[in-house]
Amino acid sequence: MFGIRQRLMWMFAGIILAGVFIAGMSFTALPGVAPLIRESAPVVSAQQGITLTSLEQQLIQLYDVINPSVVSIQIVGQNGFGQGSGFVYNRDGYIVTNYHVAGQALQISVIFSDGTSVPAELVGADPGTDLAVIRVEPSLTPALNPLPLGDSEALRVGQMVIAVGNPFGLQGSMTMGIVSALGRTLPSQEAAANGGIFNTPDVIQTDAAMNPGNSGGPLLNLAGQVVGINTAIRSSSRENSGIGFSVPSSLVARVVPALIQNGVYRHPWLGIAGRSLDNVTNNLMSLDRSQRGILVAAVSSGSPAMAAGLRGNNRQAVVQHQTVAIGGDIIISVDGQTVETFDDLLHYLATRTSVGQTISLGVLRDGARLDIPVQLAERP
Repeated sequence: MFGIRQRLMWMFAGIILAGVFIAGMSFTALPGVAPLIRESAPVVSAQQGITLTSLEQQLIQLYDVINPSVVSIQIVGQNGFGQGSGFVYNRDGYIVTNYHVAGQALQISVIFSDGTSVPAELVGADPGTDLAVIRVEPSLTPALNPLPLGDSEALRVGQMVIAVGNPFGLQGSMTMGIVSALGRTLPSQEAAANGGIFNTPDVIQTDAAMNPGNSGGPLLNLAGQVVGINTAIRSSSRENSGIGFSVPSSLVARVVPALIQNGVYRHPWLGIAGRSLDNVTNNLMSLDRSQRGILVAAVSSGSPAMAAGLRGNNRQAVVQHQTVAIGGDIIISVDGQTVETFDDLLHYLATRTSVGQTISLGVLRDGARLDIPVQLAERP
């Protein structure tokens, strides 16, 4: 919630590292709008006397359907007043937003598109994914029309998306752009016990314009399905720079039901720090130049990884007068699925595993291939 905590100057981020942590990044305000594509066969509206393309007609219809389900959220917190966005999740009055919008609020009000303002209560919040659920009493509200969740894993770069929310408190604003990148990793609002930062995988990057106040609002495909929750921007001015980030619906679908039922989400925890292999590291460790995987840099004390016997960096090398940590285990697969980058590992842990689940890590150790079972614990 960007009025309350200026954490990394975002419309702030979060999401789940599932027990693996790496260094964070620095971010700020949200993204830019791609021009509308004019189609070749315009349609003339006799009632309005203007020419509309089929795309424009589709956007108008989408807005009319979506806008009543998007709400403005106003909060009173320990540091004063704040404002963000959210959307209706179901007809029982549950509304999804960001943790940084409502997760630490002392008082919450929800304003619907028709101006109806009702109090809300916090149901559950998860700083690890920057998601929160609040609830209003349905009898006090206009008709509650939930927005359906889409499949964020089916998104493709270049696909059109729209964002609806309340930038700068301007209620019911819609912007349009494209998915400009997929699989981004952002630092969450939950710090690791050793001072590191847990990270959120699979974050969607878009140029659909977002600004302070869009936090917690939906990112939708042109079918009107929620594919992400707008959460952060990268900017030096805290305003639209053309790069915005959204928590993927694949995580929303896992986390929100747990928040409604239990108030919290239990993150599976592996307990390593690591990095993707590169040509320099491969050369220093006498690996094949084409070898891909995750070099385990460190293993957290008391973690599932330590209990399973995983090994971190155990020696050093000097490259261009700089010391580089090398050695240790190299993770090349999880449950038989190849992982080539650290983000591949984060994705699998975040979207395919649960606390208490035993996974099998394919590991290279001193040239030998091992399969190591690890029972995931709850992130401390």
